[in-house]
This record gives sequence, C-alpha cells and structure tokens, in this order.
Amino acid sequence: MHASENLKNQDIRFEALFNYASLGIIVVNKNGIIELSNHFANTLFGYDDTTLTGEILEKLIPSRYHHKHVGQREKYTHDPKARGMGIGMTLSAIRKDGTEFPVEVSLGHFKTNDDQFVIAYIADITKRKENEEQIIKQKEVNELKSRFVSMASHEFRTPLSTILSSISLLAKYSTTEDQPKRDRHIERIKSSVKSLTEILNEFLSLGKIEEGKVDVKAEVFDLTEFINNITNELNVLLKSNQTIQYKHTGSKITYLDSNLLKHVIVNLMSNAIKFSPEKSKISITTTIDEDNTKIVINDEGIGIPKSDQIHLFERFFRASNVTNIQGTGLGLHIVGRYIELLNGSIQYISELEKGSTFTITLPSKNLNNFN
Repeated sequence: MHASENLKNQDIRFEALFNYASLGIIVVNKNGIIELSNHFANTLFGYDDTTLTGEILEKLIPSRYHHKHVGQREKYTHDPKARGMGIGMTLSAIRKDGTEFPVEVSLGHFKTNDDQFVIAYIADITKRKENEEQIIKQKEVNELKSRFVSMASHEFRTPLSTILSSISLLAKYSTTEDQPKRDRHIERIKSSVKSLTEILNEFLSLGKIEEGKVDVKAEVFDLTEFINNITNELNVLLKSNQTIQYKHTGSKITYLDSNLLKHVIVNLMSNAIKFSPEKSKISITTTIDEDNTKIVINDEGIGIPKSDQIHLFERFFRASNVTNIQGTGLGLHIVGRYIELLNGSIQYISELEKGSTFTITLPSKNLNNFN
C-alpha cells in the first residue's frame, strides 16, 4: 500500500471519529471563531451542520457569562494547556432556541503553520445533574427527618413529663386547703400544653412555607398600635423586673401583611425575653419613612457565639449556648422565610453576654397614599 493511500485512510478514520463521535467537538481559532463543529455538537446546540462555522464561540454561552468567558478564553489562548473543565462546578451552555443546559467541557490545543487552535470536547450533563440533585435532595430530606425525630423526642418529652407528673399530684390534693397546690399544678399543665401547641404551630408554619401555601395579604394599619398590642401580650412572659421599652419615629401608618409581621416580631421579642436575665431591658424601635418600615429589637441577653451566627436561620439549628433552654430551632428559620415573603431583609449584631440586636427592613410601597 502506497504512503498516499495510508494518509487517505487516516483522513477517513479521523473524519469518521470527528463526525460520528457521541461527544460534541468544536474547533476554535485564536480569535474565538468556530472553525469546525461535528454533527453531535451541532445537534446538541440545535444548529444545522453548517451554521456554526464562522460564529464566535460565545454564541453558545449565556450572555451573562460573555465578558468573563472572553477573558478566560484569551488567557487560555496565550498559555494553552490540555485540561478538563467543569469538574466540581456547573458550566452553562445555551441552545439556538435560548434554553440553557449544564455541560462539562474538556480542552485541548494544537498548532499549524498558520494558526493556533483550541479543541473543546463538550458533554451534556443534564441527566447527571438531575440525578445528583435528587440524591442531594434525598439526603437533605433524610437529614431533616433525623433532626426532627431528635428534636421532637427531646422537646415533647419535657412538657409531657410535666403534664403527667402534675396530673398524678393533682389526684393527691383532695382537701380545700390544697387548692393553691392544685392551682400551681394546673398552671404547669397549661404552660406545658401551650409549649406543645407552639411547637406544632411552628411545624405547621414550616409546612405551609415549604408547600408555597403562605399568601401575603398587605393591609394598611397603625404600626404603633400594632406593636403596643404585641408588647401587652408578651408582658406575661417577662421575668422578674424585665421591662420592654418602645419608641417610634416618623409616620405611624404602614402597608404590610400584619399576620406575617406579628409572627416575626413575637418570635424575636419572645427570644429576647427568654434569653435575657432578670432586671434586663428589651427595647423595640420602629421607624417609617417614604420607602421603608424599619424595626429594631435589642436585648441584653446571653448573645450568640460567633461560630454559630452563620447558621442562625437554618432549620432546626440551635446555638451552642442555648441547648439547655427549650426550643425547636425553627423559629428564626420561619422568621427569615416570612421576611423573604415580605420582600424585606434582616440583619443582626450579637456578642456573648452582651446581647443581640435584630434589624428588619421592609419595603412599604404607596405609603404616601395613606399618610
């Protein structure tokens, strides 16, 4: 067989490898212009076999990544090294019809007498990403179930034990003189039932949030009257010589979902009371201006450890310094989710044994119509 026939056979083999590979292959010149693309790549991106040639490579990448990708491409062209890309991160590509999909890309390069080229090997990893996300989701569900069982077994045990022991003792107090003792145990039972109810309500709230069943219904109301009503309700929770101080600045009228806002404030104020010592001050300050309703809640309590603060709004998370105090670890998570539904934000500053400050900012649109 002559040398020319060998070369011809090699050309046929390479052409078959390029055109019939079950992997997208694109050859790009040093200016980022597509010189060649195989049938698999054309089909993958939704183009005819001839229409990609001469196009800029960024045509296959979502526009929000163009600026960044051009810089990366030029950097690679100046210092080309064969390497795999996409491992450990998701790269996005875009089809002709505008739909995006995840890809993994490996790069190679070669030179001819006239030019330098980059070869991109492109794999659609949509199915793999879907499988990975399903596995991650299932792990999260299993972890949540485990944390729920652990939390529930602990949080339900204490009030149920209190109820059982109080009922047993009530049966022993049969005379009129025992009425104060009976009253004391009745109050313990009421308190324990209230705790159980609050736990169940938190799970119901979380369930509604996760199912997207929380409707935001804004209304016009007097914020100062609203806050005063809440603080009056919370007075029964105050420890010995604890006080709540309230101050307001600006207009009194706001336009928000009062039910969601009440849940947020009651949770933050209850925490401030629960985690603050006797004789301490809890303050709440509200401000309404043209654009926002701002609520600041400050306490002189035990504070939140720095290492715990990043996890503060996670489900079932409880700071390391409150594990001996009753709680589900859902309250702040629900607060954060409700504030998201209100299109607001929450920030906090906290220091151990020096207290915490939570600042809520909520947009109050069309306030001028109500002032």
